[in-house]
Amino acid sequence: MEAILEVKYALDTFYFLVCGALVMWMAAGFTMLEAGLVRAKNTTEILTKNIALYAIACTMYLICGYNIMYGDPISSFIPGFSVFGLTDHTAELVTAGGDDAPYYSKLSDFFFQVVFVATAMSIVSGAVAERMKLWAFLTFCVVLTGFIYPVQGFWKWGGGFLNELGFLDFAGSGVVHMTGAVAALAGVLLLGARKGKYGKDGRINPIPGANLPLATLGTFILWLGWFGFNGGSELKLSDVGEANAVALIFVNTNAAAAGGVIAALITARLMFGKADLTMTLNGALAGLVAITAEPLTPSPQLALLIGAVGGMIVVFSIIALDKIKIDDPVGAISVHGSVGIWGLFAVLLSNPDATLVAQLTGIGVIFAWVFVTSLIVWGIIKLVMGLRVSEEEEEEGMDFVDCGMEAYPEFTSK
Repeated sequence: MEAILEVKYALDTFYFLVCGALVMWMAAGFTMLEAGLVRAKNTTEILTKNIALYAIACTMYLICGYNIMYGDPISSFIPGFSVFGLTDHTAELVTAGGDDAPYYSKLSDFFFQVVFVATAMSIVSGAVAERMKLWAFLTFCVVLTGFIYPVQGFWKWGGGFLNELGFLDFAGSGVVHMTGAVAALAGVLLLGARKGKYGKDGRINPIPGANLPLATLGTFILWLGWFGFNGGSELKLSDVGEANAVALIFVNTNAAAAGGVIAALITARLMFGKADLTMTLNGALAGLVAITAEPLTPSPQLALLIGAVGGMIVVFSIIALDKIKIDDPVGAISVHGSVGIWGLFAVLLSNPDATLVAQLTGIGVIFAWVFVTSLIVWGIIKLVMGLRVSEEEEEEGMDFVDCGMEAYPEFTSK
């Protein structure tokens, strides 16, 4: 019996690690998507931000984030705040003897959780692109990944009061995606729009990205990584029931993304008279975000519908934010925020344990916590070091201002 338990332990640990690696690969997807949707003169800075934020997120979650989220809490509202707590929660690593032993390595759990934190911060990167100072962004990254994200994560996934209330969020439509979007919204409100984006007469001036093939590649990478995002959140694979659950999660995740693409494509065609690629790409991501809150209980047909609704919502949300002059170069706030909220409500369609009160409470609590704390942090950064580059620097491009090099030097004329 012990030998069987050890095999199950090894298999579940390996599955967890592979899913974590797939989620880590989403960092490449976000990087390519953002780099494709900004102007050429801002590409190097986007690449720098994304690799730096990943490293900072991993470091801050190792130092304190994981222990805040999964350590010894003071109460169901207040987590613990000790640093370097990871070693205190990895004692049961070697054997799998007995019913109470963990069914995967605790270090594999840390690895899976840390790549989720980086995903939340990647969402912020795209929304503030092309006009925020690099070091202001990285300073905020320290606080979000080390403190803001883990606290609200504790309230749900760490066994806090939202979990006790019955709030359901299987893989993070709220805990990860809405959190990143709300933090981005707070920053964008203080940052303002890109120069020339909105005319004095209320006109919205499109600012096209420099590399749509790159953006499309990034979307496919994210689509692939999402199988690890949702599939890994089942946590294990080593028996028939769990294997079947993982298979259903993969199918539902794929179906929702496909539904999001088709719905966004058709919605954009009806509204603009053209097949808008950027809306279609965001439709895929919207479908993925929508199904993330509950990818296990819907049928594949319902998952397709949930993703399709997300694909429609994202088109209308992007247009609505533009009308109120909230400038989001990549549509991140709409994809991860507006559709993240829809995903949390969509849980009610298939999970009998879900209640409207619990879902509303979870949405409200996460939004309020992340928005208020992010607004305070962004405000302090603005006072101390400034958030935005000068108009001259914005015109020249972030690549030269922050990085001193161009991504496409042979195609750029000065």
